[in-house]
Formats: sequence, structure tokens, C-alpha cells
Amino acid sequence: MRASLIQIAVDEDESVASRRRRAAALIREQAGSDLVVLPELWTTGAFAYEGFGTEAEPLEGPTYEAMAEAASDAGVWLHAGSIPERAASDRGSAASEDAAAGDGPLYNTSLVFSPSGDLAAVYRKIHRFGFDQGEAVLMSAGREVVTVRLPGTTLGVATCYDLRFPELFRSLVDAGAETLVIPAGWPERRRAHWTLLARARAVENQAFVLACGTAGTHAGVPQAGHSIVVDPWGEVLAEAGAGEEVLTVDLDPGKVAATREQFPALKDRVLGLEPPRR
Repeated sequence: MRASLIQIAVDEDESVASRRRRAAALIREQAGSDLVVLPELWTTGAFAYEGFGTEAEPLEGPTYEAMAEAASDAGVWLHAGSIPERAASDRGSAASEDAAAGDGPLYNTSLVFSPSGDLAAVYRKIHRFGFDQGEAVLMSAGREVVTVRLPGTTLGVATCYDLRFPELFRSLVDAGAETLVIPAGWPERRRAHWTLLARARAVENQAFVLACGTAGTHAGVPQAGHSIVVDPWGEVLAEAGAGEEVLTVDLDPGKVAATREQFPALKDRVLGLEPPRR
């Protein structure tokens, strides 16, 4: 399986529409790949909080349309990173009008497309970053664990800050995930954590990790870049630099099963432990 991670640069002087066209062109250039991955919130920038509401789209908005077409043209499975989604509210027949008027909840939403351009999966980020500000207060939390079956492997989908929560990845593995795909807008000042956690998630889950970050600067926050591909033993197969780059690597999906058979640590998990006595 050939995977291409598009570490696109987010330039605050470039319009969202221009970057959307540029991302679609980059996807089409990866026509020889099986899977293409974009970063988190590449339309707005992960730290450009003021743009979340103004640039939010309905699920089947302009980014959806552009990414579906690009996936179909390239003939690739496409994890289109994530976008700020303005979802419909739950107010019955008024839901679509609420979303159009900007009254529905915001989500950090990932879209996965098949090589025919059909929507294969939607993942709304579960762990929102910011503590008591930014994404944590502006966006709602997703609740569903999402996997996608591809020929030869099953993707487990997570986003950026999710990387710090190993229990989510255990749930993905329990759901059949063999390749963990993590788009991100990770800051340069915590780049050491990015690499460390990507390798840790690969080792503990005996899975491939495809972690795709952004380049550039979002709202004054320099991005880490350094998208990374890690194998089930924790070996780094490829790593990007700090600037815009397409990182392409060939993976052997059979290595997951071989690793889990050779070193069957997942079988030794002990669940349902009793709480400590007081």
C-alpha cells in the first residue's frame, strides 16, 4: 500500500478558497498512491480560532465537494484532514435552516472518501484542545469511534490532540484498526511530543501510524510539520521536514498481523481491574 501525506502549509495571506484549490491539485498529483492524507483544519489553521465560525461549512459544503472530486480524479482513498463543520441542530424540520444560518454546533470534522469520490466515513474529533479556551470551548465533542475498511487494512481515525489519549486507540484496535491515521495542526514548541507519541501509539497498538501535520504558522503559532510514518515495531519509516512537503511511503499491510503474531502483547491485556480498596 502506498500512502502519501500532504503536509500543506497554511499561509494566513492565502484565502481558504485558494488553499482548497491547491490541496485538490496536490491530491490529483498523488494518483499513483492508494491512500492520501491531509492535515487537521488546513482550510483555516488549527489555531486560527476566530476563523472557525466564519469559515465553518456544512458537512457537504465546498471542501466536501472539492475533496470528493479530487479523490475520484486521482483514484485514491482520501482522508481529507479536517474542517470546521457547522452541523445542523436537533430542532426537527428547522435543522437545515439552523446550519445555514450558523446556529448549529461546530465540530472539528474529518471526511474520508473512497476512490470513486463517495463519502466513506465521518469522524468528529473527540478530544478538543485548549482547556478552557479555543477549540475546547468553540467546538462540540464527537462521541463515535470510527474505522474505515480499505483493501488490505482497516484505518482507525483520530485527530491531533487525540494522540495524547491511548484509550481511544485501544478502542480503535478493538474495532479492528491496523493503520492509525492522525491529521494534526501540532505546534512546533511541542514537536518532541508529536514524534514520541506517534511512535508510542504504534508500538503499544502494534499498528502503522500515519501522522500528518501542517507547515506554516497559524494565528502566530509556528507549526511542527514533521509528518511521520511509523511501523508496528515503532520504527520511523519516513519523516518530513518543517516546510510544505508530500511524504510518500510504501507499507506492507501484512506486517501488522506478523508483528502481533510474533510478539502477541495485545493478548495479555488485563481488563476490568478492581478499583483500589480504601
